[in-house]
Amino acid sequence: MVISSSIERRVWFITGSSKGLGRALAKTVLEQGDTVVLTARNPELIQDLAASFPEHTLAVQLDVTKPEEIQQAVKQAITKFGRIDVLVNNAGYGILGAIEEVSNEGVRRQFETNFFGVLEVLRNVLPYMREQRSGHIVNISSVGGFVGYAGTGIYNGTKFAIEGISEALAQEVTPLGIKITIVEPGAFRTEFVTGSLVIADNEIQDYETVIGEMRQGAQDILDNKLEFQEPGDPKKAALAIIKAVNSNNPPLRLVLGEDAISAINAKLESVKTELDAWKEVSVNTAFDELVGSST
Repeated sequence: MVISSSIERRVWFITGSSKGLGRALAKTVLEQGDTVVLTARNPELIQDLAASFPEHTLAVQLDVTKPEEIQQAVKQAITKFGRIDVLVNNAGYGILGAIEEVSNEGVRRQFETNFFGVLEVLRNVLPYMREQRSGHIVNISSVGGFVGYAGTGIYNGTKFAIEGISEALAQEVTPLGIKITIVEPGAFRTEFVTGSLVIADNEIQDYETVIGEMRQGAQDILDNKLEFQEPGDPKKAALAIIKAVNSNNPPLRLVLGEDAISAINAKLESVKTELDAWKEVSVNTAFDELVGSST
């Protein structure tokens, strides 16, 4: 793998910089010498990072569900630094509950943050990257953006949607010098459960045997009755993302964590097995004179 050797400071724009993977990435990027536009709904939570790297940071308020704040944040970044080289769409949260248990309001709120927020941010940054004929957009998805799980279906829906637009976007902007990477982390030791997870309160007893244990485990963590020791190290995840961005041939998908690799491999095998098992039925849906012509 060839790594770029440019010593010019790149400008990163990272949403959700106040905690979790976003904060770990922002801190690591700054330590390695690049510049970061730190964003958070509460800018007070990123002032310590800004104070540690005053010449190479801009801390701005950004709620990705508010288009006017997105426009203002991007304009501030361009005004101060003149460019955005790497956009990391990291801000988001999860809802735990069966599909039927999550309220309509909860579903829409989840999509407003995890999908429409990402879409709005990248559509505000893209004009500048097109003008530069360069840039890298990193959309933080999840292993749950490739594999669906009982109890996280609404969250899965938002991440599957991000993966769909990212695949299409890569084909649209690669000729313009812009790169796209989808990051699919497994379980990492961040504040996701305690700070970025909502448990649906409309519990339906019929789903208890399917997701009850998961729901109780999350609640025990929130109540400080249980400490969940996720295997993933956020610092190493940050270094992996930076390595991908530094590459002259970055991956479309960057899977992080052995647990994520195992889950994705299992799904790929399942899809292939089912595809083969139903191939005859699938191809026999063509007009009679075309059946078998493509096999």
